[in-house]
Amino acid sequence: MDKDVQRKFNCGYLFLQNIYYQLRLDNICRNIKNRHQFSYDINAVLSDLIYSRILCPSSKRSSYEFSSTLLEKTKYELHDVYRALSVLAEESDYIQSELYKNSHFIKTRNTGALYYDCTNYYFEIEDDDDFRKYGKSKENRPNPVVGMGLMMDGDGIPLAFDLYEGNRNEQTTLKPLEERIIKDFELSKFIYCSDAGLASKTNKKFNSIQDRAYIITQSLKKLKKDDREVALKHSGFYEIGVENSHRINIDEIDFSDEKNQNRIFYKEMPLESPLEERLIITYSPKYASYQKKIRNRQIERASRMINKKGKLKKNRKNPNDPARFIEKHTTDKNGEIIEEYFALNHEKIHEEEMYDGFYAITTNLEDDNVNEIIKVSERRWQIEECFRIMKTDFKARPVYLQNKERIKAHFLTCFISLIIYRLLADKLENKYTVNEILKTLREMEVIDTQYNGYIPAYKRTQITDELHQLFGFRTDYEIIGKKKMRNIIKNTKIR
Repeated sequence: MDKDVQRKFNCGYLFLQNIYYQLRLDNICRNIKNRHQFSYDINAVLSDLIYSRILCPSSKRSSYEFSSTLLEKTKYELHDVYRALSVLAEESDYIQSELYKNSHFIKTRNTGALYYDCTNYYFEIEDDDDFRKYGKSKENRPNPVVGMGLMMDGDGIPLAFDLYEGNRNEQTTLKPLEERIIKDFELSKFIYCSDAGLASKTNKKFNSIQDRAYIITQSLKKLKKDDREVALKHSGFYEIGVENSHRINIDEIDFSDEKNQNRIFYKEMPLESPLEERLIITYSPKYASYQKKIRNRQIERASRMINKKGKLKKNRKNPNDPARFIEKHTTDKNGEIIEEYFALNHEKIHEEEMYDGFYAITTNLEDDNVNEIIKVSERRWQIEECFRIMKTDFKARPVYLQNKERIKAHFLTCFISLIIYRLLADKLENKYTVNEILKTLREMEVIDTQYNGYIPAYKRTQITDELHQLFGFRTDYEIIGKKKMRNIIKNTKIR
């Protein structure tokens, strides 16, 4: 056996490579190279960074080392990777807009509703700077963070993103990104969807002009008292999905009957505000049962905490902390000072019970069907999954790069990786979990016999069969000749 010779190679990247080239990313890189003066192959650098982010997420140095386990020989040096990052950051807006246009070669984009949300990523550094700032970490980390605003289409495929200082108000990040989408993506007619945290008056107003509209979640607790009381009344509901539904009082329905658990009810009312808005309130008995179950567990924990008084002295800021159900008593009912003790706050428990099963959204869509509005709003979970994939599966953080431009390029490669993954999952009709797809791609390896060709070293499964069928080539023969493998690689780059 020859020394220092790589024998095992990943072939799962070939499916990613096919999508990469269908997105014309090689053409995008060629256009970028024509605007800059460098000699390295930026297309090879970018493609390898994306394949490694999906298949073996790690540092840029480790990604460079991983590229040697792909079937194609690395065409650049490690220092070229860092040089390329600066160029990619400079061209980020161009890359994003071209990716959107080129994605239509793969599928029709569902841009009737666009979803926006923000997250942040922490950096394990001691001092902040003008970009990595101390702010409220989504993961409750004490480190400086950088924020990311992400726009997604109605099928869960990312559209565009932007980065901002970690201490910036998230509500101010929407308008610049929307303006870029309107200009560079030539998208002007859409429904903007987000959670209540991004629902500033400015953002609502911006999406109330021209051909734009909005559907935004609404905190019932933050409504004016009169509106909140009407919204929480158990009367005046209609059933979703039932034509000519009569008015319903949900107190009159037996929700202990399992067949009633999946029913969803709604009512709507106008809101007093400078904008003409509809408030749509839904009630789900299944959601109510879930909330009650979670709260009962928290009450049990709160009861145990009362017996361990030391823990109650800690500064607790989490709104879901069981300690919120505990109150401190220092006087009796007559106002006399007594020895301090802790007890369950039954008033607080009752207050939270009032909201069980209720959910609300506001919209400026005047005539649209309530069922359709709710369906659009329900797809918001996909943008949360996008963030989870980047953070957990693609290990986008912590980030060890120091240079601002290179940090931006790092997140650009994560963004492109997410698009490619989402398009792959879409081709598989979203039948498999993220873990199932990534595990399959990561385990698809072949062994170079040096003379006869490549032998598959992975388990053939339903997913590998579907991948081979969808992409028109196979790597699961008993042996794949060298010439055959070269043709497979070549064909993954043909559009």
